[in-house]
Amino acid sequence: MGIGGISIWQLLIILAIIVLLFGTKKLRGIGSDLGGAVKGFKKAVSDEDKQSDAIQKKSESDKVTDSAKKHDKV
Repeated sequence: MGIGGISIWQLLIILAIIVLLFGTKKLRGIGSDLGGAVKGFKKAVSDEDKQSDAIQKKSESDKVTDSAKKHDKV
């Protein structure tokens, strides 16, 4: 048994039909486009994480500075 009740032979036949319909050059292009999209998505997520971490650290340092100023006034 393969994936979801589909045997390996059925998957190979489906793959062969897809290659015949689209051609290897078109499939290679689709694969590289999909890979580029995934890479761009991962980069955007990691950039957003870094940016949110920087904002959080700045917010924490502002809180410390504000509490120090309040403490100095007393």
